[in-house]
Parts: sequence; C-alpha cells; structure tokens
Amino acid sequence: MEYIIGIILILTFFGLAWYCISGNNLMIGFLIITIIWTVLSFAGTLGASADFLAQNEALKFAGLKGVMSALNKIFQSAPEGWGTTLVNVCWGAWFGRVLMETGIASTLIRKTVELGGDKPMVTIALLNIVTAIIFTAMTGAGPVIAIGVIVLPILMSLGVPKAIAMFSFMGSVAAGIYINPVNFAQYRAFFITPEQMPEFTLGWYAAKWGYVALVILLVTTTVLSGIYLAKSKTSHAWAATTNKGVQQKNAPFYTLILPIVPVVLKIWLDFSVIGGFVIAGFAALFLCGKMKGSFKENCQLVNKLYYDGVVDTAPLVGFLLTLPMFNQVASYAAPYFKVVLGGVFPKNELVLCIVFAVLLFMGLFRGPMTLVGCGAATLGVVMHIGDFSVPFLYALFAIPTITVNIGSCITQSWVAWGLAYTKVESKDFLKLSIPNAYFAGVLQYVATFILLGSLGATWLMSAVK
Repeated sequence: MEYIIGIILILTFFGLAWYCISGNNLMIGFLIITIIWTVLSFAGTLGASADFLAQNEALKFAGLKGVMSALNKIFQSAPEGWGTTLVNVCWGAWFGRVLMETGIASTLIRKTVELGGDKPMVTIALLNIVTAIIFTAMTGAGPVIAIGVIVLPILMSLGVPKAIAMFSFMGSVAAGIYINPVNFAQYRAFFITPEQMPEFTLGWYAAKWGYVALVILLVTTTVLSGIYLAKSKTSHAWAATTNKGVQQKNAPFYTLILPIVPVVLKIWLDFSVIGGFVIAGFAALFLCGKMKGSFKENCQLVNKLYYDGVVDTAPLVGFLLTLPMFNQVASYAAPYFKVVLGGVFPKNELVLCIVFAVLLFMGLFRGPMTLVGCGAATLGVVMHIGDFSVPFLYALFAIPTITVNIGSCITQSWVAWGLAYTKVESKDFLKLSIPNAYFAGVLQYVATFILLGSLGATWLMSAVK
C-alpha cells in the first residue's frame, strides 16, 4: 500500500509543478496540495505494512485523538509558527518605504551616476554595486519599482540598450537579497524555526556563504552586462520617461549609510532585525526632516509608510501562511516518498550539487527548484529522504530561488513590471538572464560544496527533528 501511495504522491507533486509553472495562484495551490497530501498520508496508514509503520513513528496516530493532534499541527500550529517571519517582512517593507520617502535611496543612485560620469560600463558597475547594497536592506516589489524608475532611465539615457539595462538592474537586486535579513528569515523558515537551530544566524550564514554568493552573482551580472554591451549597438531611443523638470532634493550625505545599518547590526552584533529597522528608519525620518510636523502628523506619516509597506508585501502573505501547512504535511508524506525514491535519491553532497546545477532551469517559472514556487515540495522530499545539513540545504535551494527565479525569471513580479515599463520583450530578457543564471548558479554550487558540503553532525536535519 505504501508503494501505491508513494507513486500517487509523486504524481501529485508533478501536478503541483505544472500548476505553478502555468502561473496559477500559489496560495490556493499549496492549500489544495496540503489537503491532498494530508488525505493520502493519513489514509495510507490504514493499509500500510506493519514494518512500514514500525519504522515511521509519526504515522502512528493512536486513534481519533492522535489524528486530530496531527491535523492541528498542520492547519493551526504550523502557520502560527510563521508569525515571527511575517513580522520581519512587515517591518522590512516599512523600512523600504522610509528609504523611498526620505530620498535616501534615490540620492545614493544619483551620486553613483555622478561618479560614473558618461562612461556606461563604469556607471553600470557602480550602479550594480549600489543597487545590491540597497537591497540587502530593502525588499518587496514596491521598493524595487521605486529604485527601478530611477536606475533604468539613467542607464538607457546613457545609451545602454533597454534589455541590458533591465538584465543588469534585476540581477543586482537579486544579488543584494542574498544577505537581506528579511529574506533570510523567510527562507530559513522553510527548513527550521530559529529555536530549533539558533546558531544558524544571518551573521554565520553571511560569513560562511552569503557574501560569496552575493559577490558571484554581482560579478557575473556585471561582466555579462559588459559583454552584452560591447556586442550591442548603443541607442538613446527608449520608452520610459522621467520628470526631468522636477528638481529632486538630495538627502543629507551622512544619512546615506543608513540603508545598511540594520544588516550591519544583525551580522556583526546579532542585534534584533526589527530593532535595526526601527533605529535606522526613525533616524532617517528625523535626519531628513520628515518629522517636523505635529505629533499627530508624524504619527500619520509613520502609519502611512507602514500601511504602504504591508501592501507591498501583501501578495506574499497568503502564500507564506499556507506554505507552513504544506511543510508540516510533508513530514507525514516523506516516508512514502522514501519508499519509492530512497534507493535512487543522491546521498552525496557533491552529486546533489551537480544535479541541482544541471537542473537550474527548473527554477524558472515557479518550477520545482524555487522555494517561492513548487520548490517547497521538492524541499519537503529532499529534507526527509536524505541526511544533509541545514546550511547546505539552504544554499542548495537559495540559488534557484534567488539567482534563477528572483533575478532571471519573468514570473517575478518586479521583473514583469520592468518588462512593461521598458517595453522589453520577454524573450529578449530571458536570452540575457538565463545564461547568467547558469554561470552564476554553477559557481555558487561550487562554493556551496566547498564551504558547506562537509559540516558536522550538529548541523544535520536529524539533529533538530
């Protein structure tokens, strides 16, 4: 019976992959697959062999009370456990709105362009670095769009073809996300809660692998931008327009360091992420003269920025609240997967890195490699079949999630916006972004194996189960 259930579960997995690739709603998709896997996993115990049940204590439900307890874990405790992640997301979005409101982000971009002068490649390199730095703290579609409407017209006015400008900007945004504290907390929650492995912090991760991953993607994006630019014909004809007649006021120079303050405090001092956002955010508002009104007016400003920030992240919230249900039910479905796939699944970190590097294209279109698609289902299988360390698994899935999906895929919300804004064809963007996804991704998997492939037993998934 367990073999039949395992095969059916595999078929539903591919069904979910097709569902996500087709561009359907992720929240509904994961809610449906959670219900299907719950029914199959629980019903499978009725006809499973005694040996199978003896080897999998989680599937011994001890009557109706045990079944109810398991269901409560799936549909109640699991989404409740993601509360800390969602709080970080909301405050990070607020901080992004503060940087936009105060003009700090736009000032950084303008100063960078002044430094690059009229040399397009120098300007591209400098803008990529600054954009990556900005998005180590900012997150969400709103901030990306707000920075994009500054960066993209600047690049295109310098004669950079619009497809190359789009590719360069989106790749540098993705690079910064590798050490963004909000994204780190969000992705880490796919694997463990902070209480299960408190030593797996942003500081540890950044020092061991995060900085390397960021630099690799930033360098490959910049180098390929230069190669693409050298092969192209520069043109000053572009569709996007800016309000050139509007005089934009620069933020004070001493505030330009504020975007990285939350990240620095978290990595160097392991200080509260939310505390860092609050300190840097209110410092920005006061130093940039945005808090000169009455107490009531200031409260309204802060409230509006928080509201706008939460709206920026709203599309993710439903998905992030159904995903933990799926992660929980995957622990009940995993024994069936292990029966079918256990004998053929790679058990070696090197082999797994090679397989994932070859299959990087499956991170596109919300495919079975990206965590913000049906990759969560793949993770649910991998983390319960093999015995791999948490940091290794994190990096394994972060690459297709960030480098491939966020930085290179047209299903990413802000990439879709960029295509409409610049009038770039999807195929023209993908011709530039997919090679970069492979160049950067392969190098990042090499770094993953070298830096994280041989961690000790204390980092294994089994240590937190």
